[in-house]
Amino acid sequence: MTGSDGAGYFLYHSIGLYPGKAADMAAGLAAFAGLWGAADDGQWPAALALRDRFLARWRALIGAPEGTLTTAESVTAALDTLMRALPAEHLLGRRVLVAADCFPSLHFLLAGLSPRLGFTLDTVALRPGAAWVEDEDFLARWDSDVGLALVTQVTSTASHRPDLARLAAHGRAKGSLVGVDITQGVGLVPFRVDAPAVDFAVSTSLKWLCGTPGAGILQVAAPLIARAAPELRGWFSQPNPFSWDLDAFAYAPDIRRFDAGTPSVVACAGSLPALDWHARQDAGALAGHNRALAGQIIAGADTLGLALASPRDPARRGGSVMLRLPAGAAPAGVVAGLRARGLHADCRGRILRLSPGIVTTAGGVDRLLSALPEVLSR
Repeated sequence: MTGSDGAGYFLYHSIGLYPGKAADMAAGLAAFAGLWGAADDGQWPAALALRDRFLARWRALIGAPEGTLTTAESVTAALDTLMRALPAEHLLGRRVLVAADCFPSLHFLLAGLSPRLGFTLDTVALRPGAAWVEDEDFLARWDSDVGLALVTQVTSTASHRPDLARLAAHGRAKGSLVGVDITQGVGLVPFRVDAPAVDFAVSTSLKWLCGTPGAGILQVAAPLIARAAPELRGWFSQPNPFSWDLDAFAYAPDIRRFDAGTPSVVACAGSLPALDWHARQDAGALAGHNRALAGQIIAGADTLGLALASPRDPARRGGSVMLRLPAGAAPAGVVAGLRARGLHADCRGRILRLSPGIVTTAGGVDRLLSALPEVLSR
């Protein structure tokens, strides 16, 4: 059995799939090629209209008001743009708080920006032997000298979900900016920018949304937009991109000020079919399917004596189930052994990451659980 139907696909924490994705993406990119290759003057109006549709899908998905959400090449690029645009009062001489189980790329970025922007990066560590940072430990370090806190909605190594409402309320009381990385949850775990209200959110269209690389987003609350001055600016940062007066540059009054040069549209064209597909789905059914398969994985892991590295409570867990590999099991060998059986997962260190989605089936989970004892013993 090859698993080519996706029944044994457990990689939604990396790349999401849905039935017909390849054909939909091919059609979307072919349509873009047709409009971009037309020998007329309609390329840019059509391309920007396509980008606007992509942005509209994202605004509807997370409840973002008009004029507060734009595209970014990646989550890291979105955070970089935001950090460099903030008024100095939020960063200079203050702490930026982040958990040690944040996505590493964002920590790499913040560590590099720390000396340049004059803030101290404060990373809340995991307790010895723990798989995620506890909310209590994060809150204990969050005082009024924290200018900004970056919260991870769902962690990539444990699928842990913090109590976002509690953390955001604490941040408001301390006068901090609160940002959220929603990459590992969006499209499966509910999120709205106003419930609880946050200052900014960053994400990508990969994973549960089943989009393409390069289709990231930056969402910023309107009050913060009005005070932000992005370093990277260009003709699309203006109210009128076609203003050529070199001495009259002014930022657009809304999220467009975070745009710079000519916007990338190809990633939007490649991802829009997936966003359209996702918008047609029953969100409760998608979550229910995932929860059922995750519960099946956890029950099977318990039977096999495999240690869980994710919260057992579904309310505190995202869409993934992480298992600790037993001593002696080589991560690369485990992944290769599963792949040979048409089962697709990955490891981060000694953590086996399993993320069942819409194409994954209960039969695929059964095959996974049947294969694990042999794969782990090699």
